[in-house]
Amino acid sequence: MNDTGSTRRSPTGFDLTPPGAEQRRALEAALSPEEKDVLLHHGTERPFCGGLLHQKEAGVYCCKLCGLPLFRSDAKFESGTGWPSFTTPFDQAHLKLVKDYSYGMIRTEVRCARCDSHQGHVFPDGPPPTGLRYCINSVSLDFVPKGEPLPDKLARNESQVGL
Repeated sequence: MNDTGSTRRSPTGFDLTPPGAEQRRALEAALSPEEKDVLLHHGTERPFCGGLLHQKEAGVYCCKLCGLPLFRSDAKFESGTGWPSFTTPFDQAHLKLVKDYSYGMIRTEVRCARCDSHQGHVFPDGPPPTGLRYCINSVSLDFVPKGEPLPDKLARNESQVGL
């Protein structure tokens, strides 16, 4: 819930309230060391090594930490960069964009709007219709094939919301 005691929902109907401290500890404990490095410490996986890079099946890509859907498969494209790339998010409200000044560059970091976990970066060099390239780490995502329920890691009964 937010400061007024009401739940903040995205346009597609998902609860964007962050996980509580105990829920977050449990979610973080389930991550591998590589997932922790990327999601919690803003690391990156090596290019061309991610398990979702060549995923072509229809479905939804969800935040590995909290399960919020972030991208649909029909927005995925081959960018040649070595990471899964998308033109548009599942719901813009599901992403938090933050200026990133690390490594002597100015970039826009992509984080999950619900749990604030690092996903990757967005660049203005993508194809139409948006001209954007959301360059996302495979280890930051869980892929859910079309027709299967979305993860409900926070027990919010959202497995079919927004689909």
